This record gives sequence, structure tokens and C-alpha cells, in this order.
Amino acid sequence: MAIVESSLTADATTFHVEAYEKIDYTLTYVDGVFDPANTHLADIYRPWGRCLMVIDDVVDDLYGERAQAYFAAHDIALTTYRLVVDETTKAWTTVEGIVDAFTVFGLVRKEQPLIVGGGLGTDVAGFACAAFRRSTPYVRIPTTLIGLIDASVSIKVGVNHRKYKNRLGAYHASSTVLLDFGFLATLPVDQVRNGMAEIIKISTVGDKRTFDLMDAHGEALLATHFGHVDGEVDGQWHAASADLRDTAHEITYRAIQRMLELEVPNLHELDLDRVIAFGHTWSPTLELAPAVPFFHGHAICIDMALSTTLAEQRGHIDATERDRVLSLMSRIGLSLDSEHLTPELLERSTAAILQTRDGRLRAAVPAPVGECAFLDDVTLDELVSALDKHRTLVAELPRGGAGVQAFVDEGLPA
Repeated sequence: MAIVESSLTADATTFHVEAYEKIDYTLTYVDGVFDPANTHLADIYRPWGRCLMVIDDVVDDLYGERAQAYFAAHDIALTTYRLVVDETTKAWTTVEGIVDAFTVFGLVRKEQPLIVGGGLGTDVAGFACAAFRRSTPYVRIPTTLIGLIDASVSIKVGVNHRKYKNRLGAYHASSTVLLDFGFLATLPVDQVRNGMAEIIKISTVGDKRTFDLMDAHGEALLATHFGHVDGEVDGQWHAASADLRDTAHEITYRAIQRMLELEVPNLHELDLDRVIAFGHTWSPTLELAPAVPFFHGHAICIDMALSTTLAEQRGHIDATERDRVLSLMSRIGLSLDSEHLTPELLERSTAAILQTRDGRLRAAVPAPVGECAFLDDVTLDELVSALDKHRTLVAELPRGGAGVQAFVDEGLPA
């Protein structure tokens, strides 16, 4: 970033400084980012003749050799740092390991490390870049659905602290984000589902067209990893057709565009009435409440589901819209309820979010689907009443509102 405007005024007792920094970053679609015929990455790192790649260990196992071959084809020396991270290790100690890797590599002041991985990895490594020498530029290649349509669109980076979600962090944009949706072909289905929660988030309160597409094609999108492989969900086989891939592209493109439309005027969150905070009122406390944390998508979906029931109770949507939202969540296997969502947790999480939002609740709810309202005056009694009603509703849904592979270790091999 560069200072684009600054001023200094002084009198006998006071010096006053005003300065404005430019935020400049680009998200570019690339089909086959590690295909040597694509020069996007090579053009960035050719002037340095080398690249330090911080890469999620699972992604490295799948794509590491391809990345090595890519940089070798362009005569650029590649050094790899394998990052092992989940919600339990999304912490300052992991940042320290990355910072040490920067030091060992001898990273030059304006040299950009390459960050490759899902939202967790880019959050942690991006925070390391924000902290290293107070500001180190970087390039992002998101490899999960949640990274492609959410985490890498925002300029926020950070880590958890104790049981507090993203308690430490910064606003630090990557200079470039390369969007290669081909990574979804090898993404585990639990992570496809995880990312779909973020699309439900942005569409339920911000884009009815995208919500309608998700409602019509949700199961097929999940089974085919957004049109990249043939697959099955709930015993139903789905083919990865060209039409489905086109639908998947429209959904993800619209999600990214809507996210940017909402984020760009408020990159540093000076306005705390944030549409994209739908599902993020009670979930920051809920997500880390179990001994094994929820996947982020499942935690925010429980919050969104309760918020949708609350919205209907308040008259912002009707029962038909409410049930349509809850049905979509359920059909793709997301969580709508949990034993961890107790009145005590609601009280504790409300107190925590009031601190984050300057003493106001600012709970985003659909009003109606595709639009958003903010609630400030929700009492604990009203919340508990909404929870009771919500439990009655989701008890009639498959699995009683429980999610499929909702916790971070359920998707791991035995």
C-alpha cells in the first residue's frame, strides 16, 4: 500500500496528522493456475527468480509436484513451507512458524510469499504477512469453496485466541488473488458443503437470484463439486454437465460480486451494520464451544437458521420463506441446530458480540429472502422463545436438524 494523501498541521501545542492509504488488489479467474501455459504466477515471481510458497499440507500432497513443475518450467526457484492448520491450531503459535520460515528464506522487504490453501490457511498466513515487518505483501491462491468465494474476497486475516474466534487479526489485503475453481474437483465433499453455507449466507440476505439457483440445484452442486466431477448425494446420482458447470459459475461469480459490493465501501468495518455478518452473531462463540470445533460453515448455518426463525417470528419473512431457507440448509446436510446451542451460550455469545459491535446487537436477518434487516432489540427471553420454536421446526427435518460431518475431525480418515 502507498500513502495517496497526507497532511500535517501544527500550532504551538499540537501536531495533527491525516493520511490515507491506497488499497489495491485484484481477483482474477485462472483455469489451471499450475499449468505452465498460464503465466499469471510466473509473471509475478520472474523478477525475483524465486518464490516462497506457504501451502496447506493436504493441498501440497495433491498439487505440490504440479507446483514444482510449474515453477521449474519458468526457471523460478521454489521453496515450500507446508502449513498444518485447523481450527484448533489457527493460533499465534502457527503464525510464529510461518514468520520463522520467512526469516530462514531471507524474504526481501517487498517480496511476496505465495499463500496456497483454504480459508483457514490464508487467514493465518495472511496474518503472518501483516505482522512480518509490520506489512509484507502476498499473493493468494484459495483452494476451497469457502476460500474462493469468501475468505479471499475479504481483506481480513487473523487467528483464534483461546476460545475466541478470530480474536487477533488485521486488515491486510493480498495484492493478487488467483481464482482457480478446478481445485474443487479434489475438494472433500464436507468442505464443499462447508463453503455452500457461505453462499447461502450471502444469497439469503443479499441476492435472491443466487438463492433461487442454490435452492434449485443445491444437491447436484454438492454431489458434483460444483460441476467438476460426477457424484452422489443421498442415493441420487448427478452428472457434471456443462449446464450445471455454467450454473455453478453464475452462482459463485454472483456470490463474489455481491460480497465485494458489500465489502468494498466498508473494508475496515467502520460501519458495523454488515449484511455479510448474517450467521455471525452467535456462531463465533458456538463454533469453538465443543471439544472438537464445528466446521465454520456448520456453525454459521446454525446461527443463520435460528436467525431465520427469529425473522419469521418478527414478521420480516413469512413461514413459507422460512421453511424454504431451512429446507435448503437441511437438504445439503448443513447443521440447523445443536445441543451446544443453549440459552446459556446465547447469553454468553450475545454479550461477546455486543462488545465487538460497539454495544449494539446488529443481528442480520432476511427481510425478505434476498434482502436484509438488522435487529438491535432482541431480548434473551425472545431468543430463548425463538430457539424453542426453532427446535420444534427442525425436529421434523431429516436428522432432526443435525448436520453431516459437522465437526472438524469427522472428515478425516480413521
